[in-house]
Amino acid sequence: MGRGKECSVLSAAMHKTLIVTNDFPPRPGGIQAFLHNMALRLDPGQLVVYASTWKRGREGAEATAAFDAEQPFTVVRDRTTMLLPTPRVTRRAVELLREHGCASVWFGAAAPLGLMAPALRKAGARRIVATTHGHEAGWAQLPASRQLLRRIGEGTDTITYLGEYTRSRIASALTPQAAGRMVQLPPGVDEKTFHPGSGGDEIRDRLGLSDRPVVVCVSRLVPRKGQDTLILALPAILAKVPDAVLLIVGGGPYEKDLRRLAAETGVSDSVRFTGAVPWSELPAHYGAGDVFAMPCRTRRGGLDVEGLGIVYLEASATGLPVVAGDSGGAPDAVLDGETGWVVRGNAPEDTAERIVALLDDPRLRQRMGERGRAWVEEKWRWDLLAERLRELL
Repeated sequence: MGRGKECSVLSAAMHKTLIVTNDFPPRPGGIQAFLHNMALRLDPGQLVVYASTWKRGREGAEATAAFDAEQPFTVVRDRTTMLLPTPRVTRRAVELLREHGCASVWFGAAAPLGLMAPALRKAGARRIVATTHGHEAGWAQLPASRQLLRRIGEGTDTITYLGEYTRSRIASALTPQAAGRMVQLPPGVDEKTFHPGSGGDEIRDRLGLSDRPVVVCVSRLVPRKGQDTLILALPAILAKVPDAVLLIVGGGPYEKDLRRLAAETGVSDSVRFTGAVPWSELPAHYGAGDVFAMPCRTRRGGLDVEGLGIVYLEASATGLPVVAGDSGGAPDAVLDGETGWVVRGNAPEDTAERIVALLDDPRLRQRMGERGRAWVEEKWRWDLLAERLRELL
């Protein structure tokens, strides 16, 4: 091999990246979508993903194998469904780093996997980036996990954050030097997938909602997201907009409670539950709404908090005004008064007031929807954010 060719090969190897994560499809969720979208925008020949197995059993194994086979980069699955920074997992990560000649590491979630950073550094990693989400802000509040977060900050080159809320909470647990190295890296929006002509009319026709004002909420059904607040706000909404309907899109453990609440509140006829919908139909379900609302709230003394709320940005890209809750970093995804409004997540009356104002004013809906779409194109496109990640790595 000639010396020039040798240098070229070494240079390529030095720029390979190892992603270490529990949060990767086909496991569903926002963090999983974030990592996958970023991975797709990196050089596939220079990328290796080390991830946990989605779920045990034949069905889970088949779904995982089918997904991995479709990826343009290498995916290595651990036998466990949850990677932890144990000696065995750390050894495997080190083996993959050396085997594939990776020079940089990206931890898809800083806590707890970022505790492996010193071992990977010793094995040859030159750049180590750890991304934080909402749960690390919770870690920063508890003494024991706060110390672990501090160690992660000391062992990595950069800790990324979603928005100002998560930055301020996490930075308080880090050394001044580590806090000073923090860089914003939120998830992005595919503006070509989420857009005003995404097929909402077809969903309305399918659900029998063609002529009704629709308030749509797209999210996993868990208490923090605030679907119960929307149901409790519905009587006040219906008093002003009698034919309005609440379209709740998504599945989750809270569905039975929400259905019961709708019956107790007497609004079952004005609530539609779709359950989980295929990813390919998600943009159309946003488009079925006139207003997007998810009044999320912080729970468990700040341990259960919204990291950002990508759904607000996907709704904005679709051209909808948004009504967001005030949990954690959710307000970072809204230009209050421009792309929508932020309300107290546990206040049905405030939520109802804002939703009614939007349903009653088509021009206001259009103005806020257009501003939201423009804001996504200016700041939240995946290609812009992926370039920031490439620079960090």
